[in-house]
Amino acid sequence: MGVVGAGAIAGLVLLHAVDPNQPGHYPPCPTYALTGWYCPGCGALRALHFLTVGNLGGAWSMNPVAVLALPYLAVSWFLWGRRVVTGKGRAFLAPAWVLWAVGIGLVLFGVLRNVPGLEVIAPH
Repeated sequence: MGVVGAGAIAGLVLLHAVDPNQPGHYPPCPTYALTGWYCPGCGALRALHFLTVGNLGGAWSMNPVAVLALPYLAVSWFLWGRRVVTGKGRAFLAPAWVLWAVGIGLVLFGVLRNVPGLEVIAPH
């Protein structure tokens, strides 16, 4: 649990210090590099960078799904830690139907952000 938290903090510190908007610092998205299509995760590094510098609008314009996922991930990490410490709590993060809905939603988001006319949800 502590290792995951430390890794997340280290990653955020790196993203804060090394701007992914500048070319050459991070590898490109393999899906975009091979196909020219945006995947559901395209723009997530830039969104997280914008969040570390306090620019919510910039983060949202890069990847709204990444911005929306952060509170869920933070709560899940907290609940996991509580379960490790106390031995109590649920062993699953969400019901199966929620996981299926999120998976289908991510696929739809990945498709829709490549549709002409819906460039507003593509990273820019």
